[in-house]
Amino acid sequence: MPLYLQIILLVAALIAFVVLILYMGGLAVQKTCLKIIAELEEARAFKEARAIKIQDERKNFFRVGTKNIRPKAINLLIADGLVIKTSNGKYYLDKEKLVQAKAQSGSKK
Repeated sequence: MPLYLQIILLVAALIAFVVLILYMGGLAVQKTCLKIIAELEEARAFKEARAIKIQDERKNFFRVGTKNIRPKAINLLIADGLVIKTSNGKYYLDKEKLVQAKAQSGSKK
C-alpha cells in the first residue's frame, strides 16, 4: 500500500474517532439532562415555591476529567429555558417550555 494512501487512511480514522467521541459525549449530556428533568418532575418542581436543590457543581474541585457532566447539563437546560434557577440556588421546571420541548421531540420521531 502506498505511503500517501496510508496517511490518508490514518487521517480519516483519526477524524472518525474524534467524531465518535464527540457524539458519545453528546449522548451522555442528553442522558444527564433527561435524568435532571425526571428528578424535577418527580419532585413536582414546576414553580418557584416547589423548587428543589440539585447538584450543580463538582463535588471535588481538584478532580479532573469528564465524569461529572451534571453542571454542563444543568447549564444547557437553563440556557434552553427548561430549568430556572431561583435566587436561593434551587431549581424548578418551566412547565410550558417542557410541554413544547416534548411536543417537538415527539414530532421528530
